Amino acid sequence: MRSEEASRVRSGLYIRFGKRIFDTIGAAVALVVVGPLLFLCAIAVRLESRGPVFFRQWRVGQNGKPFQVIKLRTMIHGAEKQGPKITAAGDPRVTRVGGFLRRTKLDELPQLFNVLRNEMSLVGPRPEVPEYTLKYSLAERKVLGVKPGITGPASLAHFNEEQLLAGRADKEHFYISTIMRRKLQIDLAYCLKISLFEDLKNIFLTMGALFLAGDFRSKNMKAAPRVIS
Repeated sequence: MRSEEASRVRSGLYIRFGKRIFDTIGAAVALVVVGPLLFLCAIAVRLESRGPVFFRQWRVGQNGKPFQVIKLRTMIHGAEKQGPKITAAGDPRVTRVGGFLRRTKLDELPQLFNVLRNEMSLVGPRPEVPEYTLKYSLAERKVLGVKPGITGPASLAHFNEEQLLAGRADKEHFYISTIMRRKLQIDLAYCLKISLFEDLKNIFLTMGALFLAGDFRSKNMKAAPRVIS
């Protein structure tokens, strides 16, 4: 579904040419570096539970074009038919290996292939499922003017999203009415200032959140808008 409402939020050489070059080189280098780790994670997923190694789900990309996002499977086979599309901490559908992959974000590594296929960017708004994008306001649909990203400022600000959802009686309603709205606000702000500097900053902050100590993570998250629970 293509959306004519998704307007271009910013133009420039980096937006038109540089970002794609940066994404292609960055994704290719990352796959070479993390390839062995991705292979080991895939083996662990396959050995623990039956079903495919990879999980594919339709998401909405740039200009409303649908594509299949690729992740390592973290849930039991057929989990999407046994509960909501969103996942909270403690979800019984998540496998032991899957829980580790989700905490470390290693399940997101296959999305580097989405980047190489020009469906995603390294940095940008996280792609949503079609059902949720239908709930975007006209202003919020402007985030569809850029390619979705593996990481971004909204992803960093909601690094603990599964914990925020845990314990909610209606998790899907809380996500759509509160978390998704705050993420869209952050994504819209990013769309207005896309640059090489912003993308590098978000990548380094993501690496810090993943690999450095918890106090570093919390300090960097304090500056980002948060959901009030």
